Amino acid sequence: MASLRQFSSPAGRPLYCGVDIGASATKVVLVDENGECSARAVRHSGVDYGATAELCLKEALTECGRTKDAVAYTISTGYGRENVAFSNHRHTEIHCHGVGCHHLVPRAITIVDIGGQDNKIIHIDEQGQRIDFKMNRKCAAGTGAFVEEIALRLGLSIDDLDDLAASTDTPVQLGSFCTVFSKTEILAHLRQGVAVEQIVRGAFESVVTRIVEMDTFLGEVVLTGGVAAHNPTIADLLSRRLGRPVTVPDHPQFTGALGAAILARRAHRHTEDQNA
Repeated sequence: MASLRQFSSPAGRPLYCGVDIGASATKVVLVDENGECSARAVRHSGVDYGATAELCLKEALTECGRTKDAVAYTISTGYGRENVAFSNHRHTEIHCHGVGCHHLVPRAITIVDIGGQDNKIIHIDEQGQRIDFKMNRKCAAGTGAFVEEIALRLGLSIDDLDDLAASTDTPVQLGSFCTVFSKTEILAHLRQGVAVEQIVRGAFESVVTRIVEMDTFLGEVVLTGGVAAHNPTIADLLSRRLGRPVTVPDHPQFTGALGAAILARRAHRHTEDQNA
């Protein structure tokens, strides 16, 4: 398991901030001059993305005992990247996820990011350069929104889903990948007396099927995103489907923010070199 090593950044040394504002969650990562994680924070994005980003930054700075003037450079990414007033620059989530994952797994990898509103598959070579990527933009099926909708329809907390899915090996078959139609199928299964855990397992299987159908998976697969963070059974199912292990970094929902923070460090160094 790759990890974001955390420690308290020494006073006086600059910090570099990455902000990843997704449709569901906002993440902030602070790294030091060596690219090591000093602190992180996450909150629901809510309706005011800029305010949520400010709160996450404040929380992360408090965690490492620093103040805002310690942040030398900030890069924002994600769905709401334009809403971060304190950002010096912006990058796409594709670029930031690639940089963050390669920092943690410095090899040729295929990244699978299950986001709140979309899924991304990103191919990275050994040098960390992006070769190709794909996204499913047209439908929320197979995304975090789909998983949340399943929990809502079943009257469950999202935190309950993984244990239920892991408790059975006999998933119900969901014929539709559409979130709207899946709700109708679930109601029909409930009327027939199908166990809730079988329905949840079937929903997880449909998420994996949706991902596998998106692209070809070459080399080592790295799974990221909030769904991966809270539902390790998704990683197990994907591993079974691919027939090989799947790497899940510690704190997989922070890879985009980590990549943004690393890019912030690079940008600041480049600026200093130009001014030297």
